[in-house]
Amino acid sequence: MSDVKKLLKKHQQLNQLDTVKVVSHVQRDKDDWVINTIMLEGYDVPFKYRRKTVYKSLKGARVNLTFYPESETIGSVIFEVMNVVRIRRS
Repeated sequence: MSDVKKLLKKHQQLNQLDTVKVVSHVQRDKDDWVINTIMLEGYDVPFKYRRKTVYKSLKGARVNLTFYPESETIGSVIFEVMNVVRIRRS
């Protein structure tokens, strides 16, 4: 059984997307982390993950994602975001 299938079986809230196209990729510093936000073709919600270093742009690339939904409050407005647990180029 693959790592992704094991994760999905163990954690019911996790979801998987395969070979989706990245239309936007933004990186910004926050404390000791680089917060990455990507937008995917056909999805209106941002997908976020963090890394210790800046990464090359994923704009235009196809990726496989493992993620879970979460809500984020900014200025008393609630936004839906997807927190990425695992991301790989397809």
